Amino acid sequence: MQFISLSFLLFFLVISIFYFIIPYKFQWAWLLICSYFFYTTVNPKYALLIATSTIITYLSGLLIENADKINNKKNSTKLKKFWVLASFSSNLGILFLFKYYNFFNDSLTRILNLFSISIHMPFSKYLLPLGISFYTLQALSYTMDVYRKDVSAEKNLGKYALFVSFFPQVVAGPIEKSKNMLHQFNEKHFFNYDRVKNGLLLILWGVMVKIVIADRLAILVKTVYTNPNNYKGFATIIATLFFTFQIYCDFLSYSNIARGAAEVLGFKVTNNFRQPYLSKSIKEFWSCWHISLTSWFKDYVYFPLGGNRRGKLITYCNIMIIFLVSGLWHGATSTFVIWGGLHGLYQISAYLLKPAKVKIIKTFKIKTKIFSFKLLQVLITFLLVNFAWIFFRATSFLNAITVIKNIFYFNPWVLLDGSIFKLGLGSFDFSVAIIGIFLVLTVDIMGRTKDLRIQLSKQNIIFRWSAYIGAVVVILILGMYGPGYSMQQFIYSQF
Repeated sequence: MQFISLSFLLFFLVISIFYFIIPYKFQWAWLLICSYFFYTTVNPKYALLIATSTIITYLSGLLIENADKINNKKNSTKLKKFWVLASFSSNLGILFLFKYYNFFNDSLTRILNLFSISIHMPFSKYLLPLGISFYTLQALSYTMDVYRKDVSAEKNLGKYALFVSFFPQVVAGPIEKSKNMLHQFNEKHFFNYDRVKNGLLLILWGVMVKIVIADRLAILVKTVYTNPNNYKGFATIIATLFFTFQIYCDFLSYSNIARGAAEVLGFKVTNNFRQPYLSKSIKEFWSCWHISLTSWFKDYVYFPLGGNRRGKLITYCNIMIIFLVSGLWHGATSTFVIWGGLHGLYQISAYLLKPAKVKIIKTFKIKTKIFSFKLLQVLITFLLVNFAWIFFRATSFLNAITVIKNIFYFNPWVLLDGSIFKLGLGSFDFSVAIIGIFLVLTVDIMGRTKDLRIQLSKQNIIFRWSAYIGAVVVILILGMYGPGYSMQQFIYSQF
């Protein structure tokens, strides 16, 4: 069941009505039933996997808490670590089997072939279960939170199962930590007009960004990146820039719909984005992009490895490990690993070049507080991020190299002879895409200092309803019922 579909609209409407009608003590059970129904509409078989992950981590929490009661601290610590290891190894083992087995099988075969060693290991034919990367990390966060005593072990299996499978975020996040989310299932949520309205506005904005902007950008991007040898120069540059905004709009859309749906029901879900393309450094970018994933890796991988407390060399190694693992988490291909590695190199380079940067600023008395300097930082960061996205989008390493080579082909005439409108988008749709990009950036800039939903609520009723109806009309005319519209799958739902 897609977020952007009539079936989901009816599904969510039924959930919401009954949720506020039924007694409080049954609300969590209703949400659990609906969440599993939502997940099984894709493939009922994979509901067994999420249930398995749920039971393993639920039991690990109880066992860790019981081990903590042992008087002998040494034995207690050993047993707690054993149960953490058991939880992580079993859950990551399932993830490996379904997502990474074929990748490592192929990589191992290629490496051994270099030494004239031939092996034939069977390849897995399992389809990638929907949302497995997301709910696995979310479930494992619970194991660690119980181990660290950030939360008490949840005794109610049903409520814990709801935490793992909560329908707005089970497919593509945000990845919630148990200490931030689990307690909310024990709170009473009543119907509140302002909260419901704000949640629906977030959903409306998410639907508009997906249908009108992201899916439109996807057409041109797919045209060029499917056959990169056929396009050069400005066609490749535009496609790369379009993908930069496509993936942002696509994931922003999903996150906003998830947040909005949760808000309607009374739950607070992590905001995954904070104007990332306005960042002045790669470090700032990763504090604003996919915030829940960044936070997960920082809390459960980076800090346990030692963070920045064990010297510069170890710090740089830890940074690179985090980004390589993050790349692999996104997809079981070398291009995702390279994408992650590039971001790791960006951050390490920033640390290494910082003394030289400071010296240049002092020597030439460069003003760092002025708009022009900050704009230059934003542009440099954007270009670095944009370049890395090439490997994220390319279907293979060779295709990524082809795209990079073709970028440097000088052919500005394609902007004037109409060739640019032969990449899947006509002049009208191309103009809508450009306007859409500027609209998203404008909302981002305005949203840095204020909540636009609150500002909108302060306007006159005529203005407010004109904005609501206008957004719906734009979605229908330029999206669902527009000529040639084709619904695109959410990018991050594939991970």
